[in-house]
Amino acid sequence: MLNLKPFIAIFIARTKEFYRDKAAWSWSLIMPFLLVIGFNFALSDSQRQQYKVGVVGKSTEQLNPLKHLKFIEFVYYHDQQQAIDRVKYHQLDLLIKAASTQVKYWINSDSTGGYFMEQLLLQQAVNATKQTVTGREIRYVDWVMPGILGMNIMFSALYGVGFVIVRYRKNGVLKRLKATPLSALQFITAQACSRLVIILLISLTLYLGCYLTIDFLMLGSLIDLLVVLLTGGASMIAMGLIIASRISTEEVADGILNAIAWPMMFLSGVWFSLDDATQTLQLIANLMPLNHMVTASREIMINGASLVDISNHLLIMAIFTVVCLVIAASFFRWERN
Repeated sequence: MLNLKPFIAIFIARTKEFYRDKAAWSWSLIMPFLLVIGFNFALSDSQRQQYKVGVVGKSTEQLNPLKHLKFIEFVYYHDQQQAIDRVKYHQLDLLIKAASTQVKYWINSDSTGGYFMEQLLLQQAVNATKQTVTGREIRYVDWVMPGILGMNIMFSALYGVGFVIVRYRKNGVLKRLKATPLSALQFITAQACSRLVIILLISLTLYLGCYLTIDFLMLGSLIDLLVVLLTGGASMIAMGLIIASRISTEEVADGILNAIAWPMMFLSGVWFSLDDATQTLQLIANLMPLNHMVTASREIMINGASLVDISNHLLIMAIFTVVCLVIAASFFRWERN
C-alpha cells in the first residue's frame, strides 16, 4: 500500500514555510501588480511612432513603393488568419496579400492608422480588393497581462523550488531527511505540489486584483486560464528541480537560475511580440515552456480560445514536465558530497 504520510508531511511543511516568509509572498504579489498598473498608465494610451503593415506570403514588386516610405514597419506572416486577427485587434494597421495581378488587403474600420495606410496603398496598387474587419483595440496592458502572469510563475517556480532545495542541502536538512522513509521522488513531488498550490493562489489573487482595478481584456474562460497556468507552472517547477538535484551552493544555483530565467523571459514573448523575429529565434523560443504558457494564456484572454484550441501547447508543457521530473528524481542527491 502506498504510504502518503511522508509526502503529506513535506507538502504541509513547505507550504507553511512559504506562508511564514511574508517578504517572499508579499513580493510575489506586489511586484507583478505594480508592473501591470505601471504599464496601464505609462503605455496604454501612448501613440506609436510608426505604422505597422502585415504581409501574407512573400513580398512582391507591387509593395516596393511602400517600402521606400519612412516610419512603416513590415511584418511577414505565413498564417493568414493569425495576421487578420492582428488587424482585428489593432496590432496591425494594414494587412496585404499581393498576387501577381491583384492586391488584397484588410483594414480595421475603426483604426486611424489603417485609414491612412489604405490611402497610401491605393495610390500604388491599381487592382486592390478591400476586406474590412472589426474588433476591440488591444492595449499594451491587455497584451502584456498574460506575459506578466507567466513571468511571475516562472520566477516563483524556479527560485521557490530550486533555490530552496539547494539551501536544504547546504544546511544539512536533506541529509537528515535521507534517514527517514521518504524517497527522492516523494520529496520532489511534494515540493512541486506545494509550489503549484502557492502559484495557483498567487496567480488567482493577482488576476482578481488587476481585474478590479484595470479593465483588461478577458474573452476566454478563467478555468481554462488556470489550467494553462498550472500546467506551465508544473513545467517550470520541474526545470527548477533538475537544477536543484545536484548543486550544493546557493551562489552556483543563483547563477544558473539567472542564466535560464532571464533569456527565457526575453525570448518567450513576455514583453514584446515575436511575430517579426527571425525563424531561428522563433525556433529557440518554441523550445521554452514559458513561451508556450504565455502564448496559450494570451490566446485564451485575447482571442477567447478554448483548451482544445491550445491543446498543442498543453501537450508540450506536460511532456516537458514529465521528462524533467524523471531526470530530477534520477539525479537527485541528498548530501553535498
